[in-house]
Amino acid sequence: MTSDIGSSLPRTEDLRRRAQERLSACGVRPGAWDGARDGGLTARTPLTGGTLCGLPAASPQEVEAAVGEAAEAFAVWRMRPAPARGALVKRLGELLGEHREDLAELVTIEAGKIRSEALGEVQEMIDICDFAVGLSRQLYGRTMASERPGHRLSESWHPLGVVGVISAFNFPVAVWSWNTAIALACGDTVVWKPSEQTPLTSLACAALLTRAAADTDAPAGVHRLVLGGRETGERLVDDARVALVSATGSVRMGREVGPRVAARFGRLLLELGGNNAAVVTSSADLDLAVRAIVFSAAGTAGQRCTTLRRLIVHEDVAGALLEKVVHAYGQLRVGDPLAEGTLVGPLISCAAREAMDEALAAAQADGGKVLTGGEPVLQTEAPQAAYVRPAVVRMPAQTAVVRRETFAPILYVLTYRTLDEALALHNGVPQGLSSSIFTRDQREAERFLAADGSDCGIANVNIGTSGAEIGGAFGGEKETGGGRESGSDAWRAYMRRATNTVNYSDSLPLAQGVSFL
Repeated sequence: MTSDIGSSLPRTEDLRRRAQERLSACGVRPGAWDGARDGGLTARTPLTGGTLCGLPAASPQEVEAAVGEAAEAFAVWRMRPAPARGALVKRLGELLGEHREDLAELVTIEAGKIRSEALGEVQEMIDICDFAVGLSRQLYGRTMASERPGHRLSESWHPLGVVGVISAFNFPVAVWSWNTAIALACGDTVVWKPSEQTPLTSLACAALLTRAAADTDAPAGVHRLVLGGRETGERLVDDARVALVSATGSVRMGREVGPRVAARFGRLLLELGGNNAAVVTSSADLDLAVRAIVFSAAGTAGQRCTTLRRLIVHEDVAGALLEKVVHAYGQLRVGDPLAEGTLVGPLISCAAREAMDEALAAAQADGGKVLTGGEPVLQTEAPQAAYVRPAVVRMPAQTAVVRRETFAPILYVLTYRTLDEALALHNGVPQGLSSSIFTRDQREAERFLAADGSDCGIANVNIGTSGAEIGGAFGGEKETGGGRESGSDAWRAYMRRATNTVNYSDSLPLAQGVSFL
């Protein structure tokens, strides 16, 4: 087994210095991160488990003011022509590109992603800005045929209002950008409550957007950042001035947020848990499948909402495939994500490692066999951090622990005989985010994509469950929440629709032939 990168783990003091340098480069004032008042936040790094700095959390009055400023700015911003709104997003994309290295290092220090994945996340922000700039000239309505002579029937789209964005630690900046770039192009303003586990990256992004707004003469309140924990998020959720709440997180969080926003007739966009599966058929290219499986299951230390958590393999190829997967897992280098050659960084916290341990114990109690991984790594070098080897577990059945999402690198393996059986296993979980099938048989591929195939929002053929492009709408069904972000027509969630009828005749015929006066 390849040795882990333990001797090169950085010191917390060095990480603190590097984070401050990156923040300063992005235009964040030192006073924004060097102290926390009562009830403030503590920024930590999963690389060592150490404290980076204290941060002031927004008070109830500050959250109230932030929403008020965004609502006031909306009255101005919604009247700015959409292509002019696109100029702000274009400038933001330029600044993100200029500070790509700064932002990527902050993502690694705060979220534990390896360098390649951190750079990829920042690139995703740049890409969605490009998409939104083009979208600012394509907010199309439609014209329909009216049944009444001398009448024109059409549909138009208008800015919605203040958008509240509540984001999670695992994609600390990309998900914010999905929402913010599209919302700004659509004429909305944004109030962002980032995860309390990754506040520094949000400070950097907010500073760059503030600069972009100044450079393009956008209203000052077009974007507001509010740091804090649960109470801060609740204030956004309950504020009637927030027209749309876009929240990313756990199913538990979604169950609380959904009814509260619905109670005030606000709009919701929920991106919740995933329990993603890949079906490997007897005709699959196993070498291709292995590469996709390992990245999808072990990438980001299993902390993506699209992480591959269930592998459903045809009995005829299970032995050969698992031999290849276990061998590939043995080559994964676990350690400092800033170091060259590392493929798996730390879990976000020791609590996440404990949840992984509990899930592995439950799987073994259900008759599962751990084929590789699961043990802690680098405990001597970083006792407050949570480095683990990604685990592969052969399961006799889809038990309760397999049906729930554990946010850690555990890959459960199940076998099947018929495609109907595979689909039943695949769809037999409460979540419905991402899915894939590996096959050379076109009939199997088409069946997987058909109405009675995968029940997920994302269904792939011969690629893994992770790594969605920004051009397609991102989101899932069932307990995943039903929301859609990023590309395609996801922009419609951030606008309101108006159906318009214009009578350009001298008469007043009624629809459906109704006669009144």
